[in-house]
Amino acid sequence: MATIEVFSLNLSLASIALVLILTIIAFIRQQSVIAATRTAKSKSQPSRPATGSAISRTVTGFIVCTLVLNSLVIISRALETGHGPFSSMYEFAVAFAWGVIVMGVLFRWHYKTVAMLNIGLIVAFMLLIFARVQYARPGSLVPALQQSALLSTHVAAAVVAYGTLTIGFGAAILLLIQEARQSAWLPDAEVLDTVGYRSVTIGFPFLTILIVLGAFWADIAWGRYWSWDPKETASLVTWFIYAAYMHARVMRGWRRKNAAILLIIGFAAILLTFFGNYIFTGLHAYG
Repeated sequence: MATIEVFSLNLSLASIALVLILTIIAFIRQQSVIAATRTAKSKSQPSRPATGSAISRTVTGFIVCTLVLNSLVIISRALETGHGPFSSMYEFAVAFAWGVIVMGVLFRWHYKTVAMLNIGLIVAFMLLIFARVQYARPGSLVPALQQSALLSTHVAAAVVAYGTLTIGFGAAILLLIQEARQSAWLPDAEVLDTVGYRSVTIGFPFLTILIVLGAFWADIAWGRYWSWDPKETASLVTWFIYAAYMHARVMRGWRRKNAAILLIIGFAAILLTFFGNYIFTGLHAYG
């Protein structure tokens, strides 16, 4: 089972790398077509039809392949250990990447644009590299991690929340670029602003569930709901940032640039929470 897991992880890394390479090639070809079209118009010549559909289909195939392989890694690990991906940073990094890809695909399908998915794939690629470097063989669970059902639900909420909010981060980055450069190859700023908002309306409730379930787990494991452990505090700060975003968006009418900056700050807080084990010492140091 471990052989299947590692093999699938390596293949998923290769697959997502090919997606990113092909996306860059498609972008370069698109820019060439746009430049040729402008030249043809200036010379009153017929323009060449846009190309790249074959690359687009290939990219879609590799994205599906990456998702299947990533799922196989998680399933193989779960069958071997008998629990969800919560016993190590390796396991959750793989699950985090899976959530980013799934939510990116869903947003791509709903908004008919691949731009946010591309940013998500970069994040997922980095997470999978991190997972490969941090690969840890299955071992016995420490007592605090033996609430399997509760922790699996806790991690599932984290995967949905972090995956969705990563897409919001991608939309925020692209929105700032669009506001500055008015790029023809990016979605309209209003679409990007809407994607950012929708990502929070989905991700924020799951972020809340994540913290609530974590508090129940803490009470079972350590005898108290909240101990101001550094990772707990970082997760609470993250929650307040996205709560501030919702307040600013709904009550204050913040749009576009200001809202996008809050989404970027929120994602930075997610990364701080995720990598907190390497920055802080505390009760979550084994996670």
